[in-house]
Amino acid sequence: MKALKWGMAWLVLAAIVAAGLFYAAIHWRPSADRYPVQGITITAEQGEVHWPTLHAAGADFAYILATDGDTGRDPAFANNWAGARDAGMRYGAIHIWQLCRLAPDQATNFIANVPADEAALPPAVILRFKGNCADRPDVDVMISELATFLAMIEAHSENPALLYVTGDFDAAYGITSRVERSFWLQRRLFKPDYGAAPWVMWEATDILRVEGVENPARWNVVRPGPPG
Repeated sequence: MKALKWGMAWLVLAAIVAAGLFYAAIHWRPSADRYPVQGITITAEQGEVHWPTLHAAGADFAYILATDGDTGRDPAFANNWAGARDAGMRYGAIHIWQLCRLAPDQATNFIANVPADEAALPPAVILRFKGNCADRPDVDVMISELATFLAMIEAHSENPALLYVTGDFDAAYGITSRVERSFWLQRRLFKPDYGAAPWVMWEATDILRVEGVENPARWNVVRPGPPG
């Protein structure tokens, strides 16, 4: 009986510890003292966003999903774009790159849905395998298509794009060594340990619960000072 009681006690203690770790994980973000400029990634999946509350909670900027491939459009983009602007936050648009769609068609989709806005942050392009086409073009084709796409959207935005690149995508295509742009890399809790060029933005968590946002979100910090 005593062994059973001790066993139950340990189970309760383990559950309390696990709950505490989970709470800490979903509320963790890098120190604002070390990374003064921080922001959020917003898509329709985040649900309702109260932008003034989010801004007050420490989001200096928002990158907002606009388009995916040659036809995909985030249904919340227009509302989120206006909400971030009206709250006094900086804001930029995201496009998800699809490997099996033509660059001009993807660029046309982005240009048709993202307003030309001189106040906007540089457009961001997500390069990842998750949720992408099963086709894998060779490196030369991929880099050529990406160059065509970037030329078109950068002419529209009048800003060089920011490239969000995952580790496996970079390993396959060498984006950070072959494309001269600024890079947005991701690694939960720890600074990114990949890339041939220093990152300018780090996605530090993808499960943050933050005031003003209905569902968990991705949180980003900007590298302070010169890269190194």
